[in-house]
Order: sequence, then C-alpha cells, then structure tokens
Amino acid sequence: MRIHIDEDKCVGGGQCVLAAPEVFDQRDEDGIVVLLQDAPLADLDAQVHEAALLCPALAIVIEG
Repeated sequence: MRIHIDEDKCVGGGQCVLAAPEVFDQRDEDGIVVLLQDAPLADLDAQVHEAALLCPALAIVIEG
C-alpha cells in the first residue's frame, strides 16, 4: 500500500491523525496533513483505510 496526500484538498480536520497517528500528523501553522509514512506496514492497513474514509475533504488516496 502507498499513500498520497492532496494538500490542496486538506481542510485540517485531523480525523486522519486520530485514526492513524503513526502514519499522519498535522502542521502546526495551518493544520494541513503531514504524511509520516508513505508505505506503512501491513498491520496499519485498517487504520489507514479508516483515516481515508473519515477525511472530510477526501485528501487521502490509497494505492494497492
């Protein structure tokens, strides 16, 4: 699995950080998502998929 972030779509809702804090963070200055791991281990798959589903702006794209 690979993760891509569309920063232009991100609204800083923070749902991704709550769902998968090992994979996502937010910039302090504007709350935009920061990707900590673009290819996380398989044991984080469920959390990453949940984060993508919870994203209000659909800014998280998962491949594979």
